[in-house]
Amino acid sequence: MPMRRALLSVSDKSGLIDFARALSARGVELLSTGGTHKALAEAGIPVTAVENYTQSPEVMSGRVKTLHPRVHGGLLGREGIDDKDLERIGGAYIDIVAVNLYPFEQTLARRDAAFDELIENIDIGGPSMLRSAAKNHQRVTVICDPNDYAKVLEELAASGETSLQMRQQLAAKVFAHTSAYDGMISSWLSAQGESDGYPKFTSIALEKAYGLRYGENPHQTGAFYRDRAAIGGTLALAQSLGTGSKELSYNNLVDAESALDAALEFQGPAAIIIKHNSPCGVATAANLTQAYQLARDADSQSAFGGIVALNREVDIDTASILTETFLECIVAPSYTPEALAKLQTKKALRLLATGSSLPSNYKQRQFRRISGGFVSQDRDNSGADEVLLGHIVTHRQPTPAQLANLQFAWLVCKHVKSNAIVLSSEGKAPNSYVTTGIGGGQTARVSSVLIACEKAGELSKGSVLASDAFFPFADGIEAAAAKGIASIAQPGGSKNDSEVIDAANRLGLSMLFTNVRHFRH
Repeated sequence: MPMRRALLSVSDKSGLIDFARALSARGVELLSTGGTHKALAEAGIPVTAVENYTQSPEVMSGRVKTLHPRVHGGLLGREGIDDKDLERIGGAYIDIVAVNLYPFEQTLARRDAAFDELIENIDIGGPSMLRSAAKNHQRVTVICDPNDYAKVLEELAASGETSLQMRQQLAAKVFAHTSAYDGMISSWLSAQGESDGYPKFTSIALEKAYGLRYGENPHQTGAFYRDRAAIGGTLALAQSLGTGSKELSYNNLVDAESALDAALEFQGPAAIIIKHNSPCGVATAANLTQAYQLARDADSQSAFGGIVALNREVDIDTASILTETFLECIVAPSYTPEALAKLQTKKALRLLATGSSLPSNYKQRQFRRISGGFVSQDRDNSGADEVLLGHIVTHRQPTPAQLANLQFAWLVCKHVKSNAIVLSSEGKAPNSYVTTGIGGGQTARVSSVLIACEKAGELSKGSVLASDAFFPFADGIEAAAAKGIASIAQPGGSKNDSEVIDAANRLGLSMLFTNVRHFRH
């Protein structure tokens, strides 16, 4: 298939000059518009302005320049079928198209972007050319991503043409790109008339990252789809550094996300161990090794086969103690070379490096599939200082040490399945806090209290307790007091608050209300 003519019109000029120069060297005639034409001409590359090809000048300040039969005829024309029609309109076949779109997304991300500026950054001609070329991918090679220039040139160098398989892949990428672009515009524009900030129309642009070993169970298939708008620090962009002997499963990724989300809560070195999508051991300490050891020893039985998230680079000391227990996966910002070599001796251990850490209060719109649709909400990004700003409701006051401990337990409690109860105490290492018992996923709050206390055993004495929602009755307080709990943080708000407070006063506990609930279903 001859490569006679290429149309280049790009907003992102990464790699443009080298790509255009390579095409020109192969004898490909170049057509271009506006800033792209200027960049190629200044680089000394022969190029024809699209308006000279169409014999129709750009009008309306560039709003109309490529919406012309000679452009779209050259893209959509089928060789041997449409030759006479194309000749009749004075057009010529265009075999390669490289187009990327006005930066609507980048403009939208700017807080100072005005409505009119956003409107002017809605590309019309670009998506039209991309879609025309992609529709006719049997003949036309279409490129919307500068990262694909190299592989196109590689195929041209090898055979003088591109393969149908590549053209089909590039066309599919184009339709995904234009769909995501239109979805973003629709979402922004339809949100203008919605008082709650949720757009009338929305879409999620996803790209398959890789297949999974299986879904929740081995008889279910699974795949991981990456949000095309994913940012650094998320699992979507995490680098896999394991041995590759064992692929991630659906459950591994769900657990890894829960672990990573919990790890973001803490400023100091922290370790979170997740089992069945709920924490089983969490600790903070002066260094990562101490934090992990405390978290593991908090419930060493449950830690077996767990998922670990760490909020600091993994060093060799931490890696050495990590290898003492069978773990499914470790998520961390990075690993030292020595630590990585040590961990990679565990052939079935998956290692994920996020490269950076997100702030605990980063914003994200969340979706969950239900029958026939989705429910959506903003990410629960509060928690910091809610205990310290809480209202003490009992005669006994929490000590400063208990307040710091309650704040730690409160942040962990956010990540336990409701009804969630977390017990914690100061750890054996200096300046450390560790969970002593965790209970969650029960239909009665008092049951979660009893489970957490049973997990803690003798360590419940003197521990503090955080509850993700209010105590509806005094039974939970009484159960906690019977096991030696010293202080409690809870949201408050029950119609029986006075009964609950009276029980705490009668039993000698200190208690505060945060006025914030953190259910996690």
